[in-house]
Amino acid sequence: MKRIAIVVLSLGLAACGADGEPIQPTANIGVSVGTNGVNTNVGVAVRKGPVSVAWSIF
Repeated sequence: MKRIAIVVLSLGLAACGADGEPIQPTANIGVSVGTNGVNTNVGVAVRKGPVSVAWSIF
């Protein structure tokens, strides 16, 4: 699992400036309180032109 993570991170780092300016990610953090208690959500997104990739952590 560590090897896969290292390869993915290395490829992502190498691709950051491959064809112009690096893509800057955005992060979203939220906390909500409701009848079910306190809920948190964290997300990371990357946008380049019409393509957007988002990942919700929890």
